[in-house]
Amino acid sequence: MHFPSHVARTVGIGGLLLFLVHVTNAACQADEIKNDDDSLPKTELAVLNRFCMECHDAETQEGELDLAAILTAPIAKHSSIWEKVVRKLTTRHMPPLDANRPSSKQYTSIVAVLVSRLDHHAERHLDPGPPKNLRRLNRTEYQNVIRDLLALDIDASTLLPADEPSHGFDNVTVDELSPVLLNRYVSAAQKISRLAVGTGGAPAGVTFRPPPDKSQEDHVLGLPLGTRGGMLINYHFPQDGIYEFQVHLTRDRNEHIEGLNGAHDMEILLDREKKASFEVKAGRDHSLADANLKKRVVVKGGPRKVGVTFIKKPKSLIETKRKPYIARFNYHRHPRQNPAVFQLSITGPFDASKTIETPSRKRIMIASPQEGESLDVAAQKIVKRLTRLAHRRPVTEADLKRPMTFFREGLEEGGFDAGIEAALSSILVSPRFLFRVEQPTEQVASGKTYTLNDIELASRLSFFLWSSIPDDELLSLAERGKLSNPEILKQQVQRMLADPRSSSLVNNFANQWLYLRNLDSITPNHRLFPDFDDNLRQAFRIETELFFDSIIKENRSLTQLPQADYTFLNVRLAKHYQIPSIYGTRFRKVKLQPIHHRGGLLRHGSILTVTSYATRTSPVLRGNWVLENILGSPAPPPPDDVPELEENSVDENLPIRDRLSQHRANPACASCHNLMDPIGFALENYDAIGRWRTHQDGVKLDVSGSLPNGQTYSGIKGLEKSLLARPELFVTAFTEKLMTFGLGRGIEPTDGPAIRKIVKAAADDDYRFSSVILGIVNSVPFRMSKAL
Repeated sequence: MHFPSHVARTVGIGGLLLFLVHVTNAACQADEIKNDDDSLPKTELAVLNRFCMECHDAETQEGELDLAAILTAPIAKHSSIWEKVVRKLTTRHMPPLDANRPSSKQYTSIVAVLVSRLDHHAERHLDPGPPKNLRRLNRTEYQNVIRDLLALDIDASTLLPADEPSHGFDNVTVDELSPVLLNRYVSAAQKISRLAVGTGGAPAGVTFRPPPDKSQEDHVLGLPLGTRGGMLINYHFPQDGIYEFQVHLTRDRNEHIEGLNGAHDMEILLDREKKASFEVKAGRDHSLADANLKKRVVVKGGPRKVGVTFIKKPKSLIETKRKPYIARFNYHRHPRQNPAVFQLSITGPFDASKTIETPSRKRIMIASPQEGESLDVAAQKIVKRLTRLAHRRPVTEADLKRPMTFFREGLEEGGFDAGIEAALSSILVSPRFLFRVEQPTEQVASGKTYTLNDIELASRLSFFLWSSIPDDELLSLAERGKLSNPEILKQQVQRMLADPRSSSLVNNFANQWLYLRNLDSITPNHRLFPDFDDNLRQAFRIETELFFDSIIKENRSLTQLPQADYTFLNVRLAKHYQIPSIYGTRFRKVKLQPIHHRGGLLRHGSILTVTSYATRTSPVLRGNWVLENILGSPAPPPPDDVPELEENSVDENLPIRDRLSQHRANPACASCHNLMDPIGFALENYDAIGRWRTHQDGVKLDVSGSLPNGQTYSGIKGLEKSLLARPELFVTAFTEKLMTFGLGRGIEPTDGPAIRKIVKAAADDDYRFSSVILGIVNSVPFRMSKAL
C-alpha cells in the first residue's frame, strides 16, 4: 500500500506548530539572587588588589572583566563572574606568566574562599541552569531509537542530514524542525515502517563502497580466515525472496581493472556461508573481467552480514620490501598488487514470497487477529505498546487516536499489515516521538525551579547513557514512581552501564569529545606518508574506542585516560607502532613497556593524527587539544585580523619551534600561543601519523615545554606527569564534557558548584568512571529544570 501522501494530513502541521509554540512561547527568567552577606575577607581582597587590578580595574577591563565593580559586593550577587575567576585561578592561567603572580598558598587560599562562598550560596538557591525543555532527536539518537523500538538496524546518515555540533556535541542545537527536515523525517518514517513490517514493494537496490584508500591486501575482520580484502556489511533483507548481488572491481584512470595479474577467486557470503563464487581473470577485453560478477540468490528476510572477499593466495602471505603496506593507490606511483572490490550492489526482492517473521516483526506484532478478537482490538494492542515506548511515557486515548485512524485507512487499502505500517509511520513523525519534552506536572511559575518527574528522569537517563529510549524495565519503574528512589536509581545506572547499549558513550560521546569523527576527513599527504590508508585510519579509531570502553566496562580511574600501561592492537597497528609479536587482524589488549612509547590518549595515533596537518605536525592544534580536553581551558579563537601562520613572512626552512617563535612575536598572537605551543612541543616525538621519532631532518627534536601554570617538563612523559600532578583538573574537564553531553547544553557558571561536588565525591573513589556518572545523574542540573 502507499502511505497517505499529504504531509499535513500525515503529521498534522497545524498541530505540530501549535505544540512547538506552546512549549517554547516564553523566555526563561533567572532566579533572583539574594544579596547574602558573603563578601571577600580582607586578606583575600588584598591579594586580588595586588595581583589582578592592574589589568582588571574600571579603566583597563582586560577581557571585559572589571573586578573593581564587584570586589566589595557580596560574592553571590556576581556568582557568574566569580565562577570564571575561580576557573582561571584554579588552573593558574591568571595572572599571566610574565606578570607578578601569587604564591601557591595565596592561590589556594583565594580559591578556597571563593569556592566556599559560591557553593554555600548554591546549596541555598538551587539553580539547574538554563532550561532545555524541548529537544529533537538528533541523527544518532534516531538511529538508536529505531534499533531499540523496532529491532531494526538502519543507517540514519542515508535518511537524515547531519546535525550541526555546538559546544563539541551534536545533541545541543537540536531544538528546531524546519519544513525541509520534517519532510526528511516523513520519508524516513515511511521507509522504516515498510522495512520493519515487511510489506515489501517493488525491487529496490542499494550500493556499498569501501573507502577508496582502503588496502585490500589483508584479511578483513569478520570474514573467514584465509581471505583477503573486500568488505563486510550489515544489511536488512525486507522479505524472503530472490536478491541479486553484483560486484564491481576498482579501476585505474584508463578504466583497466587494477592488480589483475592472473586468476583470482572471489566469494560472496551471507552470515559467513558461501552463496556464490567466481574466478576473476583477464580476458581478451580486460575491461570486461568483472562484467559477470553477479548472482541471484534465495535469501531469508531479516538482518544479515553480507561479505565479498578474495581467497588469499599463499604467495601473497609474504611481505617484501617491494610490497609493504601500500596505502595510496594510483596507477603510476602505487599500483595495486591484486584486484580490489570497488562496490557491491544488492537488488531485490524478486519473486518475493509471503511475509516472514523477522526480528522487527516479532518486536512489532505482539497481537494478531484471533477468533473472537477483532482486527481493531489486535491493532490497538500493537499501537499502544509502540506508542508507549516511542513517546517514553504512559499512553492516553488521545495518543492512540491518530495512529489508529491511519491503521483503519491502511487496513482498507492493503490489509492488516498495511494498516500497522501506516500506524507506525504516523507514530514515527509525531511530535512526542521526534521531540523530548519536559514540562512540570503541576503549575510552576515561569522561571521557577522544579524537580523532574520520574518519566522525564527516565528519558534523561536513557539518552545520556544509551543515546536512546528507556527500555521497558526503566520505563516501568518510572511509571510506578520508583525510579527517583536513590538506591533504585543507582541500581539502574549500574545496569545500564553494563548493558551493550552503553557503547553509545564510546561511539557517540567519546567519538565527539576526542575528535575521532574527524578521522574520516583526515588524509595525510600520500607522498610524505605512503603507509597511511583506511586500514590504519580504522585501526586508530578502534584502538581509542576499545581503550575508552575498557575504562567504562572495568570501571577504571579516569586518570588512566591520559596515562596508561596498556592499549589495544592488531597486527596493522602494531607494525605502525613498531611493537613486535602481535599477529592477526583481531584487536587484543596489550601490556606496554616504556620502550614502546605508547599508553594513554596522548600517545594514540588517532589523537596525534587529527591534531596534525596533512604534511606536518601542529604543536598549536595538539596544544589546544590538551588545553580543551585535558585541562578544560581552551585558548580563545584568534582575532579576526591575525593571519594564519602560513601567511606570515616566516622562514619555512626553520624548525617548527622557531617558526612558531616568530609567530608569537606578534603580541596579538602571543597571549594564546604562549599557552598552546609549549604543550604541543612535548608531543613532537610523534609525527603527523603518530609514529615515534627522535629526530627530524637529521636534527634532534627539542621536546621541552611548559603548562599555563609555569610548570616545565620535557617530552611526553614529563607532560603526562605534570598533567596528573593535579588530577582534579583533568577530572573536572572530563566531567564538564560529559555533563554537556548529558544535558544537551553548554556548561554555565551556575554549574560550577555541582561540578565541584561531583569531582570531590569521585576523588574518594579514585576518580572511577561510575562515580562521575552517578554524580552527574544525582546533580541539580540533571535532576531539576526551570519552567518556561
